[in-house]
Amino acid sequence: MLLKQNRLKKKKDFENISGGQQASGRLLVLKFANNQLDVTRVGFVVSKKVSKKAVNRNRIKRRMRHTCKNEIPKLNKGVDIVLFAKKNIINSEFVDIDKDIKQLLNRTNLYV
Repeated sequence: MLLKQNRLKKKKDFENISGGQQASGRLLVLKFANNQLDVTRVGFVVSKKVSKKAVNRNRIKRRMRHTCKNEIPKLNKGVDIVLFAKKNIINSEFVDIDKDIKQLLNRTNLYV
């Protein structure tokens, strides 16, 4: 589980990301924008278009959350990040999701 300070929860916070930059991977789309805080916050979006079953959507979010929990200490401070799942993530293994997230973070230069 992510620390409370590292979570994006409010609708307003998710809407602020729309003015930022984005990168697309095989399984995910990563959008990010600077915030005025001293912490990095992460949010996750898995729509019903990915899977109608809540069990599957929650499993995907848990897998994304686990990878991000380990990567947050390595990221720049003061950034809001939202990860959007694509449809083909439903058939992917945890290793593939982990690899895709790390590639997106590396490509967007979010690492310290």
